[in-house]
Amino acid sequence: MRHIPTWHRDTEIAHGPNSLTWFRESIIRRTKTDNLIPPANRPIIRIKMIRKAALQVGSLALLAFMAWNAYLAVNHLKQMQRMATLTLESFAIQANISNVLKDLTDMETGQRGFLLTDDASYLQPYTDAKSRIGSDLAGLRAGLANRAESERSLVSQLESLANSKQAEMERSIDLRQQGYRHRAFMLVDSNEGKEYMDQARALLSSLSATETSSFAKFDSERSAGLSKAFREIIVANLCLLLLTACLFGFIRYHGQVLEREVAKSRQELAVRDLQLEKLTYALSNQARSNTSAIEANARLLLENYGGFLPRQGHEYAEQIKEASEQMEKLRQDLVGSPDSDTVEKAA
Repeated sequence: MRHIPTWHRDTEIAHGPNSLTWFRESIIRRTKTDNLIPPANRPIIRIKMIRKAALQVGSLALLAFMAWNAYLAVNHLKQMQRMATLTLESFAIQANISNVLKDLTDMETGQRGFLLTDDASYLQPYTDAKSRIGSDLAGLRAGLANRAESERSLVSQLESLANSKQAEMERSIDLRQQGYRHRAFMLVDSNEGKEYMDQARALLSSLSATETSSFAKFDSERSAGLSKAFREIIVANLCLLLLTACLFGFIRYHGQVLEREVAKSRQELAVRDLQLEKLTYALSNQARSNTSAIEANARLLLENYGGFLPRQGHEYAEQIKEASEQMEKLRQDLVGSPDSDTVEKAA
């Protein structure tokens, strides 16, 4: 029967019609390979695999906690930046509200002073406030661009009232400059400008109250966010610290176990080396005695019965003698010097 190599037979089975048989035989071969592990070593190998898996899982968990901590820190930083931006916007809106009210008040003060004294120097506050009020209203409108529609509509009403108040003050100033003092006072006494001013103050007060409420809300959210961030950071850092301590302790324990296993392996290896050395010397001595006996017998055969042997017998005896000498030389090369018996005694 023709002998088929194992790998070739497996290839034929795998590529043949009976692939299920090949799969079954491969499982059986793997099972036999696993069964080669001594039963006494299987728990040790299983414990090593468990330690390795635990170390990997602990490392991954530590990395996950570090990533979670970094995510919390970045998220809280973004929230704090958003709250700081909203707080600054609220401060800017409050400042613009105060500036608009100051501009209207300065314009009215300059108007009243000029109407009473006919002194052009009193118009200086009016002129300065008139040049500022447009930019202050624009700043207020830009600050409230992201707010509710009700607040933006109040700004439109405020601009309309400011324009009406400014037109009323310009009419009275023009009348006073033309010498119509009484008519200018009558325009002031009509309370048209006062109504505009009262409505503007009411709108500004409403906007200020809304911004005060928004600022209080932002401050409350900021405090709540800081408290939440503080708690989450403490929990995350405690978990990270605990996991790091556990992982460090496990790594240290794993290192100590590995050191003990290495020491035990070295000791077992030293014992096996000693046993192998003793076995080698025993086999070497036995081989030396056998080769010496073969060589001596071949030499005695040639010396005592060489005359009775044919030429071919002499050749066989010489070949036996040379072969024994080569075996002795090979033994010495493998074992060491010819004085190996002293080493054997020391061992």
